[in-house]
Parts: sequence; structure tokens; C-alpha cells
Amino acid sequence: MEGPLFWLLAVLAAMLVGAGKGGLPVVGMMGVPVLSLAISPVTAAGLLLPIYVLSDIFGLYAYRHSFDKRVVAIMAVGMTVGVGIGWATARIVPEPLVTAIIGAIGTVFALNLLIRRQAAAAPRRAEVAPGVFWGAVTGFTSFVSHSGAPPYQVYVLPLQLEKAVFAGTGTIAFAYVNAIKLIPYWHLGQLSPGNLKVAAFLAVPAVLAVFGGVRLVRIIPERLFFRIVTWALLFISVWLMWKGLRGLA
Repeated sequence: MEGPLFWLLAVLAAMLVGAGKGGLPVVGMMGVPVLSLAISPVTAAGLLLPIYVLSDIFGLYAYRHSFDKRVVAIMAVGMTVGVGIGWATARIVPEPLVTAIIGAIGTVFALNLLIRRQAAAAPRRAEVAPGVFWGAVTGFTSFVSHSGAPPYQVYVLPLQLEKAVFAGTGTIAFAYVNAIKLIPYWHLGQLSPGNLKVAAFLAVPAVLAVFGGVRLVRIIPERLFFRIVTWALLFISVWLMWKGLRGLA
């Protein structure tokens, strides 16, 4: 973990993570893929987890008054189950298969939103059973590859939360799931002292990007914001599906 290319990609990945925690959905998912251009995906995931957690602290502060308590509570239950399943099956579940499934789910959902213009429909209520299910999927996929955003948005986007509440709810929910991932990641050896030392250097650009993301959320018009979210979800999901299928092949 040295050289100009590594540090360039590491700083970029940290900024993407920070911007995601600042309320720009899906952006944070690009951190691991970007850093994987320089190091292995497993090492990249372990290196960036402390950055996720640190960025969460500032994201929690920024959105401490803007979140949906019911959605967070429902998702937290499912996320806990999903992380537990991820930990128990870490040695036997092939990551490319999980990645391909995540991509397929997000692609179908985003296309459905774009084709049916579902944003004009009546908001859905945050039901417990679907929330726990999608929360479990989110926790599992987040544990495996920090790619929990697509299944999370499958549940949350149809609720049509107000822009800041949508951003804050996601920030708080993922702060929780990242916190409970620390113990299993440590147990699996992905939080080495070397990783933590590098993460300390990446903290500054990550934190600055958090507040940059918060600022952008505030100035982007709400309709445009959710249009960007949907298209970003589609592009990222297609990329994940391609990456997973390529890995399986």
C-alpha cells in the first residue's frame, strides 16, 4: 500500500465515502471499487471500513434532526440479522455471486421507477415485514462488499421521504450497520494495524467530503435530487451485475 497511484485512488475513495455519508446516495459504494484498482478488494474493504465509521460520526451530527425514526428502527433489526448471516457465511459465500444479485435487484428496481414514473404515485407506509427483509439483505450485502445501497433504496425510495430526511435516514441507518460490522471484520483479520494507520491519513479528505455532500444535498432541487439518485442506482447496479457475472465466469 504505497506509491502515487495507491494514494491518489485512496484519497479519491475516501472522498467518495465521505460524500456518501454527507447524503449523496450510492456515491459511497464506489469507494471499494475505486481502491480495488490499486489493491485487492478484500484489503480495500477492510481499509475503508474505519473511514466509513469515522465519516458516519460527522454524518450523524449533520443529520441529527433530519431522519425517520420508524424507518431506522425497522431497518436496524434487519441489518443486524443480515450482518450476522454475512459473518456466519463469510468463508463459504462467493462474493461475485452476491455482487451479481445486488446488481440485478438494483437494476430491476431502478428501471421500474424510471419506466413507471413511480415518483408520482402515493407514498408507501414503512411496513415492518418488508423493512426487516430488505434490511437483512442490506446488512448482508453491506457486510460482504459495502454494497448495501441498492437493497436499502428498494425499500426506502417508495416511501417518498423529504429530501433531507431521505439523506439523513440513510446516513444514520448505515452508520449503525457499519458500527456492528467492526467486530466481525476485526475477527476476520480485515482491520490490521497497517490498515488503521493508512485510514488515519485518509480521515481528513473523508471528513471534508462529508460536509461537501451535505452542502450539495441542500442546494440541489428535490426533484432533480431523486432523479439523480435513481439514475445513479441504475448505473451502479448494472456495473455491479456485470462485475459479479464476470467474476463468476
